[in-house]
Amino acid sequence: MDLGLKGRKAIVCASSKGLGKACATALAEAGCDIVVNGRHVETLEATAQELMRAGVSVTAVLADVSTPEGQKALLAACPEPDILVNNNGGPPFRDFRELDRQAILDGVTQNMVTPIELIKAVLDGMAARRFGRIVNITSTSVYKPISGLDLSSGARAGLTSFLAGVARTVAKDNVTINNILPGIFDTDRIRSGIRFGAERAGIEPEKETERRMSAIPAGRFGAPEEFGQACAFLCSAQAGYITGQNLIIDGGAYNSAF
Repeated sequence: MDLGLKGRKAIVCASSKGLGKACATALAEAGCDIVVNGRHVETLEATAQELMRAGVSVTAVLADVSTPEGQKALLAACPEPDILVNNNGGPPFRDFRELDRQAILDGVTQNMVTPIELIKAVLDGMAARRFGRIVNITSTSVYKPISGLDLSSGARAGLTSFLAGVARTVAKDNVTINNILPGIFDTDRIRSGIRFGAERAGIEPEKETERRMSAIPAGRFGAPEEFGQACAFLCSAQAGYITGQNLIIDGGAYNSAF
């Protein structure tokens, strides 16, 4: 399927690995020129080289997207993006009682303030050019809270509510804002979590993997490529009538009729 994205310009935040990389890969395969971003130079450069195989222009920006300097670097590399994919690491697993004021503010900055700042920077230009696609990678924890990830859940839920109204103000300009809520995907981060969980439980990682998969109706973890292709579709020319939505991709783990 031709997504109508050849020659479009995309900024994909925190995209040197994991789900961000999957989104960047799918957009590159659809013909987008990509600004890829990460904080570790070797990983970032390796990803940039991979993306270039799609025959598109790839610019690697080594930066922390949560900082004003990092955001300026991204926007300097692509002043007029057609697509913005917001992604960022979340606060670490921690009992909420251990959070002090600064930790809370940092978490809100990472997962709410940062994407809003980037959207503010690009939204009017997208509207003026009559094309824009913004996708925010959040989490199913927005709907299904996970104890210990309360700060991440709260910040991402705040972002979701904040943008619900904003999305409706630019729909007439062919600019869409949507969120993708991932469940468990087979990424380095999840594998690390499995090892940690197995150690705490005193079991083998394979047993912990089986335990987690058994709670998913699909009976498996998601493949990052599946996530990336869903993101690419939301960015496509054909998705202009989809806005202000939360797309859960979790193999059916979130049990709800609505």
